[in-house]
Amino acid sequence: MDFPDKFYMGSFARESKFEARTEDDGLFIKLSRSGAEKRAVEIHLHHYLLADILSAWADSLDEEPRMDKGHREELLEVLKRVEKAVRKTKPA
Repeated sequence: MDFPDKFYMGSFARESKFEARTEDDGLFIKLSRSGAEKRAVEIHLHHYLLADILSAWADSLDEEPRMDKGHREELLEVLKRVEKAVRKTKPA
């Protein structure tokens, strides 16, 4: 996160705790990391911004070396679940 007089940077790995849910017109995400380097962040991504982020990520996957099989298979399964859930939602 970059503010006029401060810059914050951190990472969150699989062992980090998280909360993710639909909220109004987007996705709410809360990430928290415990231990020696505690940190937490909350963010709301509008559906259009989330779609743009996923699109940019997809483009970048074409430019990177192949993903390992474990990560690839897990992501494919989750993306199928996301697609199914999005299709089930009723239009506003």
